[in-house]
Amino acid sequence: MARYVDGFVLPLPKKNLAAYRRLAKVASRVWKDHGALEYRETVGEDLNPGVGRPFPKQLRTRRGETVVFAWILYRSRAHRDRVCAKVMKDPRLASMCHGPMPFDLKRMCFGGFEVIVEA
Repeated sequence: MARYVDGFVLPLPKKNLAAYRRLAKVASRVWKDHGALEYRETVGEDLNPGVGRPFPKQLRTRRGETVVFAWILYRSRAHRDRVCAKVMKDPRLASMCHGPMPFDLKRMCFGGFEVIVEA
C-alpha cells in the first residue's frame, strides 16, 4: 500500500522545548482528528553519530539549540492534501499561529515524501 509522509527538521532553542512540546501536542490532535494516520515529533539525543553530515552542522544550529525531527503519515498524497486542507481551517491551529513561535520558521526544512519501503 502506498503511503505518504510530510517530514520536517528544525533547530529549536533548548529553552523553548516545553513550549514547543505544548504546541506539538495540540498540532498532533488537530492532524489526527482530521485523518492523519500517525504524527511523530522527536528531539535530538544522538546528533553527532560520526557518520554522514550531522543535523546540527547541516542546520547550522547555534549554541543552546537542539534539533527536532518530525513526520506525519498519510494513506497517499491525495489523502494528505485532504487532511491538510481541513487542518489549515481548524481554529485550534489558527490560534497557535497568532503569537510568537518557539522556533524560527525560516530555518525549518519541510517536504512531502512518497514512501518507497515500508517494513
